[in-house]
Amino acid sequence: MFSKFKGILFNTTLNISFFFLLIIGIQNSSNKVKVNLLINETIKLPISFIIGTSFISGSLLGGFISLNFIKPSKSS
Repeated sequence: MFSKFKGILFNTTLNISFFFLLIIGIQNSSNKVKVNLLINETIKLPISFIIGTSFISGSLLGGFISLNFIKPSKSS
């Protein structure tokens, strides 16, 4: 149980630090585009922010998926 909590904490901390580094790194970015969603469009965002947040969200979800949350069944 402690091992899973340790994995979740590490994964979350790592990705939050990546996000802060991303915010610091894109302050002077001038290339901005709108993202077309199914319903609406977003405001103009820097391309590096769009790519960086997709990487971070994929890393975060991949880290959570790799943890095994299902308890193993006890067989006799």
